[in-house]
Amino acid sequence: MKVLIVKVSALGDVVHALPVLAYLHSASQDMQIDWLVEQAFAPFLEDHPLINNLYRLNIKAWRKSGLLASVRDTFGIIKDVRKMQYDCVLDLQGNAKSGLFTLTSGSKLRFGFDQQSARESLNLLATNRKVSLGEIDFHISDRSLAIAKVAFPEGTDPQEAGPLPVNNEAQLEVEKKLAAVDFVDPSLIVLHYGTTWVTKHWPLISWQSLAKRLIDELGIRPVLTWGNDKELAAVQSIQHECNDQAIIWPRGDLKGLTALLARADLVVGGDTGPIHIAAAVGTSTVSIFLVTDPRRNAPRGRDHSYVAANMDCTPCLRKECDLTHECGLSVAVDTVYDRIVASLPGPKELS
Repeated sequence: MKVLIVKVSALGDVVHALPVLAYLHSASQDMQIDWLVEQAFAPFLEDHPLINNLYRLNIKAWRKSGLLASVRDTFGIIKDVRKMQYDCVLDLQGNAKSGLFTLTSGSKLRFGFDQQSARESLNLLATNRKVSLGEIDFHISDRSLAIAKVAFPEGTDPQEAGPLPVNNEAQLEVEKKLAAVDFVDPSLIVLHYGTTWVTKHWPLISWQSLAKRLIDELGIRPVLTWGNDKELAAVQSIQHECNDQAIIWPRGDLKGLTALLARADLVVGGDTGPIHIAAAVGTSTVSIFLVTDPRRNAPRGRDHSYVAANMDCTPCLRKECDLTHECGLSVAVDTVYDRIVASLPGPKELS
């Protein structure tokens, strides 16, 4: 049995779909599982023991190279997919882009969302087995699992997150970087400031206050991660407010970030990819939700907790809002700090 998963983006959504791998493997250990994903998110899937082949969509490069090159590369991937003669395709994305590759895969069984759940109506033309979602499928991981369960009902109970392997070389590199900054703190706490939406950002002043409390009250120098120049400026501001005691982690690739999050004892952040990666590698999290719904997006399980905005209008899913700062301040630093203290386990050692 050869199965193709079509889940191309975004980072958090791809990570949320990982439990499908373990579920499919439980249905048949001999199943060949391949995955079609955007190039930007492919690195942390490359070492996955449950994935046989990865198809990489380099969407950004295609846009820069022009229409003819984009068409050529698209048809190249379609040709490679059709060669595999998949028995089944699971379209977990539900939009027109994923539908193109699902429809042209050549598979006779193409599972996807029904009219009520597909993100874009054009996707409905690509699938011939449409799955309806119930109330129990509210969490984003359960949306993907619902399709897998209909396609392969013989599978066993899925995991809450992951699995996601950690690259050995990246793991060793993390230890070298920690040794270079003389990290001997009682616990390793990662604070991830950035998110994709401005309205998801917890205020910078709150991050500054939280970082200072970790240093002053727990003797823990937080590790600050970032993803672009604007976020770098923010974490530099946090470090400055902490008298340069907080550690700014050098930006690397997804494998390196995954290794750091796996090494951490706790990861704190908003509704963003690194929080979900941390959960997938088994690290405890405290997440801060402002405009999105934690019941749908937050990591699940006893090792994960969240704090949600105390506003009448949340979760509003707005990417722009005049109340963004007020919304962020409704999540008190004291509350987040208390969740951190309650979540801290013992320090990890390199295995």
